[in-house]
Amino acid sequence: MTRIIAIANQKGGVGKTTTTVNLAAGLALSGKRVLLVDLDPQGNATMGSGVDKRALTHTVYHVLLGLSAIQQVRVRPDGTGYDVLPANRELAGAEVEMVALENRELRLKAALSPITSDYDFILLDCPPALNLLTLNGLVAAHSVMIPMQCEYYALEGLTDLVNTIKKVRAHLNPHIEIDGLLRTMFDPRNTLAQQVSTELQQHFGAKVYDTIIPRNVRIAEAPSYGKSALDFDPTCKGSQAYVALTAELLWRENAARAVA
Repeated sequence: MTRIIAIANQKGGVGKTTTTVNLAAGLALSGKRVLLVDLDPQGNATMGSGVDKRALTHTVYHVLLGLSAIQQVRVRPDGTGYDVLPANRELAGAEVEMVALENRELRLKAALSPITSDYDFILLDCPPALNLLTLNGLVAAHSVMIPMQCEYYALEGLTDLVNTIKKVRAHLNPHIEIDGLLRTMFDPRNTLAQQVSTELQQHFGAKVYDTIIPRNVRIAEAPSYGKSALDFDPTCKGSQAYVALTAELLWRENAARAVA
């Protein structure tokens, strides 16, 4: 069964795109069939996967507006092992244009339907805002992974996102659930980070991933080469953390299926 995971947090700079790209790479290395969907007009996941967003003639924008089918738009970047549904600045206009369309919240879900069986995992890189693009991601997804830094303002933003997910569950997608909270850019020497991490574990319990993504220069450098950290430097601490996250995600998936 295909698992569709939205990687979302309306706060910017928390590692959403980095997590999406490296998780896609980790799952591909584990032999899984993966599609990465870039829902951010900045197109960072597209570029970070080695696709030149400036040279694209068709993107997720065309898919959401019904101008192209996913089969015509998805690409397989060299050496990645996963497919990408790319994005560029055109996508910024899609939100305005979708407002007038029927079932505007369901556009992505409908577009994914014909190709869902082609993949084991579909990862949705949502923009840093609770807008119509993010809403399309939440409606299409089975679950949400929330990357977040362990700082005070992150907790406030988390409350807003959790409330949005509850509203989506009540009105548009009754099956969506929080897959887990991922602590990113973690510095164990920071006392506040340790305190916020403890609060998260106390409040959310098993929903907090055991894996912690550390601050790591190699992770930050990888996108400028159009590569995931796993491809750029597989031995660095950041890459090893994403390998561990991939293993934890797969273990959770298998455990959930065993219970079901």
